[in-house]
Amino acid sequence: MGGTFTDVVLVDDELAVARTLKVPTTTQEPQRAVRDALGATVDDGASVSWLAHATTIATNALLGQAGLDLARVAIVTTHGFRDVIEIARQNRPAIYDLFVERPRPLVARDDRFTVRERMDYLGNVIEPLDEEALGPLCHAISQRGIEAVAVCFLHAYANDAHERRAAEYIAARCGVYVVCSSAVDPEYREYERFSTTVVTAALAPIVSAYLTGLDAAVRNMGISAPLYVMRSDGGLSDVRAAAARPAALIESGPASGVIAAAALARDLGIARALSFDMGGTTAKAGSIVDGTPEIANEYEAAGATHSGRAVRGSGYPVRYPFVDLSEVSAGGGTIAWIDDAGSLRLGPRSAGADPGPACYGRSDRATVTDANVVLGRLHQTHLLGGTFPIDARRSREAVAALATQLDLTVEETAAGIVRIVDAQMAKAMRIVTVERGVDARGFSLVAFGGNGPLHACQLASELNVTQIVVPPQAGTFSAQGLLDAELSATALAPLLRATDDVAASDLEALFASLERRGRDALVAQGVQARTIRFRRTYDARYRGQSFELHVEHASDVQEIARRFHALHRTRYGYAADEEVVELVNARSTATAARGARVGEHRADRARKRARSTSSRNVWIDGCFVPVTIVERDGLRRDERLEGPAIVEAYDCTAYVAPGWRGRVLAGGAL
Repeated sequence: MGGTFTDVVLVDDELAVARTLKVPTTTQEPQRAVRDALGATVDDGASVSWLAHATTIATNALLGQAGLDLARVAIVTTHGFRDVIEIARQNRPAIYDLFVERPRPLVARDDRFTVRERMDYLGNVIEPLDEEALGPLCHAISQRGIEAVAVCFLHAYANDAHERRAAEYIAARCGVYVVCSSAVDPEYREYERFSTTVVTAALAPIVSAYLTGLDAAVRNMGISAPLYVMRSDGGLSDVRAAAARPAALIESGPASGVIAAAALARDLGIARALSFDMGGTTAKAGSIVDGTPEIANEYEAAGATHSGRAVRGSGYPVRYPFVDLSEVSAGGGTIAWIDDAGSLRLGPRSAGADPGPACYGRSDRATVTDANVVLGRLHQTHLLGGTFPIDARRSREAVAALATQLDLTVEETAAGIVRIVDAQMAKAMRIVTVERGVDARGFSLVAFGGNGPLHACQLASELNVTQIVVPPQAGTFSAQGLLDAELSATALAPLLRATDDVAASDLEALFASLERRGRDALVAQGVQARTIRFRRTYDARYRGQSFELHVEHASDVQEIARRFHALHRTRYGYAADEEVVELVNARSTATAARGARVGEHRADRARKRARSTSSRNVWIDGCFVPVTIVERDGLRRDERLEGPAIVEAYDCTAYVAPGWRGRVLAGGAL
């Protein structure tokens, strides 16, 4: 479910894509679009053996979407730490703005309660939990209409006994959602841990109601297969596990596209790939090395971005693994406008699904889609295989309104809109490559989404990337990523030990405990224990540093340190080999494939259409020139195209720019 369209991919018993569908997202009632799309795609609910969903419900709730009101949350914390959640860090979203406003705390100050108790950082009890204070506290919670409680005690990551006891007491007497910080985020740094727990508590009623309602609707359609939900880290959980960790779903929607791109890169033998997903609302970029997307462990939910970079201090920190993406407001529905200085600007506002671009017939605001219509890159009468009519005249009128103010022609203005959006997306791509010490020239660009293949050539040229891959069914490719994903569960334990001070046997015992937890979590979701694989990693740093890098486990502790030095040199250009390496956390990720992946069976199938070509005038380098239009369903394996050319499919349009050549690969990728 995206901001503009909701996509469904139906795969048959041979694990080949049998049917796809795009319907407008119903933002005010998100589950309706999902139900409608499933109802129009699935003929027999009893024949469905697997169902997975990626949702934007958590993100939309944090951004304040109408009809998705966050729960009223109380926090119960150690005496003296009532205001940690508001004091936060010294990061300011605008350094030179004297009137800058921080994000509104998700817990009002009157709803922050304290209890006398204290643990030290090793988990030793300094002051026992004052259980007598919990009675009046529960009375106040019940009187205030609070829907969820976050229990956040100091150093609970080292010993959670006090948190668990307080949570049990509150849940038994108040009948509300109760979330413990030690269960959600068992890491040190109290502000980030408190924030993650509060976000989880605030989302719990909304996400639980949404997933429970969707699951019931699916059952009413005759589908008995379990419903799985994608998390921010690209793994899947069943609906019960997902509802229990709603903060893990905040980046659910964007993650599935990167998982699909990684699977396609593995199938094609591409070691280094850039994922480029341009939809109707945003464009997202990620990097994939050796078939694995980049993963980060912390982000700011509902925060601002600037040219694809997250603005520190503008959102709510959530410490949960997520697919590391750079995102910009640059989609087909992004609105073009003129600023006070008379310059052409683009975004961040989007026309979304309703009213949509001017060519949809319900708006007079020019968007990126309207510019592409004016330039002839998009079909002039319809999209989605003829099922979605568009009005090219309205696109021209909307762009003309801007052209008059700029004293340019309509075509020059439309070309300017496209150049601006391409430049914005190129910045996002540089964030996940150049700014991280990676040379983009060695990568292939995997372009998908409803608009990604339309802009891929120019974007690749700006990055000096020489190969682009457009997947089959590129416009619904993110939904296909749900079928390429694996079930997974991550277990974490704090270490805070130098590599010189820890024994390999201690690490082995610790990982054995973590792997038992991961195995139990997946078995509870219906996975066979013998199919589970484990990956061991550390969050490591030089002693005194504030941030960590992810390092793979090794049986030799000193090898772990050497791997950290090498990774630090790759990321930052230097390594301090004489410094002490500290292991902050140990992580065990348990994964289990659901069976054969879609990507393993992307074989050619009989085409439904004969080879069909036509021609359309397209604006290129200051004038209209006739360009060959090819229907993608008619392309055969190894068939070649010379740019300029346009390849039209049901779910997207690909533009092969002048100077580029196209070839159809086995499996249908272009």
